[in-house]
Amino acid sequence: MHILTHWQARLDRVKEAAFDMTSDEFRNLSRQKASAYSPLLQALWQDAHDDWQSAHELAQEIETPDGAWVHAYLHRKEGDEFNATYWYRRAGRPVGKADFGEEWSAIVTELLQKQPATLGGAVG
Repeated sequence: MHILTHWQARLDRVKEAAFDMTSDEFRNLSRQKASAYSPLLQALWQDAHDDWQSAHELAQEIETPDGAWVHAYLHRKEGDEFNATYWYRRAGRPVGKADFGEEWSAIVTELLQKQPATLGGAVG
């Protein structure tokens, strides 16, 4: 099998697994396995493992509505409601009111559908 074909087949398997993954399964990934996911999912993984600062550094670099949503969640969790409200508005989302764990799971679930794993990436 040609090396590129091998890696494409591997990537396809990883992507299929991501679509079936729950937020709890994502939370329980090892650091190495989490590094195969998008920077926003990596940020949420960092947050779930008590590294808010690294999560924020990753999220603030992503200038998309989803990036704004993760950024908003992180500021709400930090207790900075003013900043969080700004980022929810940029994301086009209502200000989060759910339990932090519920919102985290909702974001992860949506992002897993949009941004499955890749072969690259790195969790800090």
